[in-house]
Amino acid sequence: MMEFHLDTRSGVAPYLQLVQQVRQALRLGLLSEGDRLPTVKDVAAQVAVNPNTVLKAYRELEHQGLAAPKPGVGTFVTGTLGDLSPAQHEPLRRELRRWLGRARAAGLDEEGIEALFRTTFRTHIEEET
Repeated sequence: MMEFHLDTRSGVAPYLQLVQQVRQALRLGLLSEGDRLPTVKDVAAQVAVNPNTVLKAYRELEHQGLAAPKPGVGTFVTGTLGDLSPAQHEPLRRELRRWLGRARAAGLDEEGIEALFRTTFRTHIEEET
């Protein structure tokens, strides 16, 4: 079952964080078409938000064509975003973990690692276009 978390310091609305986490799980192949999302009640209790926040996230996923409610049964994944299988992700994940270890050893904290990654990623994308 998918576990959600919220970062209260991110500046991103809680419902959008939930949407982003489902999209990430779809992209990584952790969720696939037909999978049932956790109940609104379970997610609301897990991340300590109002159930309406979870409903808003699920409605956004519905709007994006990624989920659909089945009354009395739950909300189910109806679309996918994955380009690669989870097995194809594994070598990349191992390489990234090694890089993260080197970044920590170089003295970067979590914020520094994220800043370095984001700026490098943006530069890379800009250079590709």
